[in-house]
Amino acid sequence: MRFFKVIVLFLLFVQSVFSQGKPNIVMIVVDDFGYHDIGYHGSQIHQTPAIDNLAKTGVVFQNGYSSYPRCTPSRYGMFTGTYPVNESKGYLGGIPSEKNFIRQFNEAGYKTSYTGKWHIGGEESSPTGFGFHNSYAAGHAGGVDTRHYPFNTKTLEKAKANEGKKKKGHGEKYPVLNVTEDGKKGDYLSDVLTDATIGFIENRDKKKPFFTVLAYYAVHTPIEAKKEDEKRNQKEIDAFDYGDGPEYIKEGTGRRKMRQDNAAYAGMVENVDENIARVVATLKKEGLDKNTIIVVTSDHGGLSNGGFKGQRLLATTNLPFKAGKGWLYEGGIRVPYIINWPGTLKPKFDQESIVLGMDIIPTLLDLSIEKKVKGIDGKSFKSVLEGKETWEDRTVFWRSIKARPHSTGDGKTEVVRSGDYKLLYFKDTDTVELYNVVKDEGELNDLASAEPQKKKELMELLKAWKKEYLIPSKVKIYPPKK
Repeated sequence: MRFFKVIVLFLLFVQSVFSQGKPNIVMIVVDDFGYHDIGYHGSQIHQTPAIDNLAKTGVVFQNGYSSYPRCTPSRYGMFTGTYPVNESKGYLGGIPSEKNFIRQFNEAGYKTSYTGKWHIGGEESSPTGFGFHNSYAAGHAGGVDTRHYPFNTKTLEKAKANEGKKKKGHGEKYPVLNVTEDGKKGDYLSDVLTDATIGFIENRDKKKPFFTVLAYYAVHTPIEAKKEDEKRNQKEIDAFDYGDGPEYIKEGTGRRKMRQDNAAYAGMVENVDENIARVVATLKKEGLDKNTIIVVTSDHGGLSNGGFKGQRLLATTNLPFKAGKGWLYEGGIRVPYIINWPGTLKPKFDQESIVLGMDIIPTLLDLSIEKKVKGIDGKSFKSVLEGKETWEDRTVFWRSIKARPHSTGDGKTEVVRSGDYKLLYFKDTDTVELYNVVKDEGELNDLASAEPQKKKELMELLKAWKKEYLIPSKVKIYPPKK
């Protein structure tokens, strides 16, 4: 018996030593964050020194895309490594362990944590149901009523008033968990989420590596900044020369914003950046900065477009990309995509490789534990990070048929990008547009008539993909339990 105990203790010791050699991971997802919302990508209004530094010292993908132009399907694709063809949250609780990224990390000795916007299910499909050891401020909620404490007042009042009724009314249906109970007067939501993540890092089990996700509810609506941040940015915006260009242009069923001139939005962006700086500082203080992979990305492009229903407040512009959130033009799906691992990954601005949100966690698994998950759509781009290959000839797809012409002005659209070319098929009008998005990133020169052979080639690719994926067993990959 004593010999058996010695063997068990020895194995636990070996596992502990092995675990400590694995990199920690901090994955930061900023909601509705456009590619050009950060200074490194050209914003002249938003000051983002922390993100800029991660970009300068990390690997940046110019062709980094979200898997969908809206929140829920994009996040579903990100955490399952699959195309979100069903355009919903699916049923994460039914994903088998061998395809569940988080359970793979857990089995490898990681402590896993999720803080912030989840928006893809509750119970067995919640962060903890999905496999994360810890969860904070995550659940069904897609946003808050206000970014200032108490955060959920209207939602809680509405839930109480509608108790027992089928109709819940408009606006947010679910409160953001934990923050109202734990917060105090003067608190700002992004700060509270960062505090929770820092607390997890500082109080971690130091014998184990960790994988933590910090998913901000910013910079999604409501567009509310701290007073001092908004005031500072308003002065800068008032002094900025926007030239003679229009503030809005007509697009789809509504309009598109052509300027970054919203002081409150700028304040939100800069607050997120300041909070990311706090996370980086914590890693350095804890001596973890050299052995921690940091990812910064978004679920889709910035909110630049409104639909026919009213003149909604628009947050930003994605110029020179066309359109924004809800659309499958570049502005709706091209996002910040930064992988930083000091001393291990050489800094690089990758202008060729095509990567999607559904590739991120498969890559993190490969980098950290050399694990490859089979039977998914996402791919590890570890070899790309290491400079062994580029993915400029990759073929990828998008499908968005739950259009919101009333809200963001978009229509039902299906898209394929193959190499330099991108084809968009608009189902409502049965029309096709074709662009060389390497030479024409603003998608201004439609080549559908000029290059009929390329149009035909990409349409065949799109049809073949739809034939494979749009069947019942694929559309409902993980159906709810009966």
